Amino acid sequence: MARKISDDCIACGTCASNCPVSAISEGDGKYEVDPDTCIDCGACEGACPVGAISEE
Repeated sequence: MARKISDDCIACGTCASNCPVSAISEGDGKYEVDPDTCIDCGACEGACPVGAISEE
């Protein structure tokens, strides 16, 4: 199950730089997780400074 980034995202990019499989990219106003690439490791969730990432 992939992680999901909510509208609380401040587009800082911390999650993307912590993703070991590069499943996160900059979207329209916030970052987005590619569910086909995400390995559900949780690295991004722990790195997010505003808690905008959770399990889908």
